[in-house]
Amino acid sequence: MTKPPKAEPVRRLRCAIYTRKSSEEGLDMEFNSLDAQRESCEAYIASQRAESWVCLRDRYDDGGFSGGNLDRPALKQLIADIEDGLIDIIVVYKIDRLSRALMDFSKLVEIFDRNGVTFVSVTQSFDTTTSMGRLTLNILLSFAQFEREVIGERIRDKVAASRRKGIWMGGPVPLGYDVKDRKLVVNPAEAEAVQTIFRLFARSSSTAQVIDELHARRIQTKKRKPFDKGYLYKLLHNRVYRGLAVHKAEAFPGEHEAIIDEALWAEVHDVLANNRVARISVARAPAPAHPATQRGGG
Repeated sequence: MTKPPKAEPVRRLRCAIYTRKSSEEGLDMEFNSLDAQRESCEAYIASQRAESWVCLRDRYDDGGFSGGNLDRPALKQLIADIEDGLIDIIVVYKIDRLSRALMDFSKLVEIFDRNGVTFVSVTQSFDTTTSMGRLTLNILLSFAQFEREVIGERIRDKVAASRRKGIWMGGPVPLGYDVKDRKLVVNPAEAEAVQTIFRLFARSSSTAQVIDELHARRIQTKKRKPFDKGYLYKLLHNRVYRGLAVHKAEAFPGEHEAIIDEALWAEVHDVLANNRVARISVARAPAPAHPATQRGGG
C-alpha cells in the first residue's frame, strides 16, 4: 500500500508594518498616532491569517519625519531588511505614510518589485503586482504630491504675508539681537559691537584693517567665532539693522528696533560702492608691458 504524498508546508508571508508621522507633537503620549496606525495594520494582517499572513515583531516607526524624502531611519532599515529577504509584504495605513513624492515612491516600488515584495495600504487596499493596482497607486500618489505642494505654497504665502507685516519668521538670529516670544529684541552689548563695526568700516582704509581691529578688540560673531571677510560683508548688507523685514529683496518696516541709523548706513554703503568701483577699475586696467618687450631709443 503506497503512502499518500505529504502535503507541502504552507509558506508564511512575513508582513512588516511601516508607520510615519511628520511632526513630533503627541509622540510622547502613551498611545500616539504611530500606535494607532500600527493597530489598524495589525488588525488587517490578522484578517488575512487564512492567507498565511503573519505580522513581524520588528517595528519600523518614523516619528517626526517628513514624507517628502527617503532620508528616514526606520525606512532605511525597512529597505535593508527587504533586500536581505526578510519581508514579503509591506503594510501601511495610507500610501502617503511611505512617501508623498511620486519619484521617491517609484523608487520604492522598484525595490519592492526587485525583491518580490507586495505593498498593501489598509485604507486604500490594492496590489502593486497588477497593472490596475499600479494605475491606482499612481493616481493616489499624484494627489498626495499635489496636496504636499499646495501645503508648501500656503506656507510660503504665509511667510511672505508675515514678512510684509514686519514679523520675524525665524532663521539665523543676527548679531545684535535675541529672540523673545518669537520677536527680535535688541541685545545691548551685541548692538554696541554692531555699531562699532559699522563705524570702523566707514572710517577705514581697507577691509583687512577692519578685521584686524575686530580681532584686536575681540569682537566676535553671534556664534562666538572670529570675523572673516564674508561674515563682515554679510553683516554690513543686512537690512535688519535698519529695522526692516526683508522678503525676496523687498523690505518692509519691521516690528523690531533699528540698531544702525540712516546716516551711518549710507556712509558705510558709500564706502562699499567706492570699493567696488575701485576693484573693477583695477581688474580692467591693462597689464604693464614686460621690460623685455619694450623698445627704447639708444
